[in-house]
Amino acid sequence: MEEPLTDELLEELMDAPDARSFVSHNRLSARTLPEYLQQMLEEKGLARAEVVRAAGINDTFGYQIFMGQRRPSRDYVLALAFALRLTLKEADRLMQAAGVNGLYCKDRRDAIIIFCLVHGATLQEADEELYRLGERTISR
Repeated sequence: MEEPLTDELLEELMDAPDARSFVSHNRLSARTLPEYLQQMLEEKGLARAEVVRAAGINDTFGYQIFMGQRRPSRDYVLALAFALRLTLKEADRLMQAAGVNGLYCKDRRDAIIIFCLVHGATLQEADEELYRLGERTISR
């Protein structure tokens, strides 16, 4: 399901008679992490176990994240983004749904992570690049 562009939504919001009608018309609500993870699994044609394994997350903890029973740290969310093979935009949406800080290109570590996401790197490749450049890896 393709989401409308932010610029398009902003223009519609500015033309709306009131905030309530805009919010209800666009069904804006806080997307939960489990909902977004499930959406990404379906869109990417991946299995939860496959993603949890590729993210290097303990099976039980991964299940709890997908069920909304545990809140993952920022690095676990990043690991899931790589395991799900997300685009930068999708990774930012995942981070927002998880309630963690988004990627910031003026931060050296984040800039490396952004580069890796944009270029389709795996989690292992991203960790190798972070390590090579003297930054903390995503995986522990």
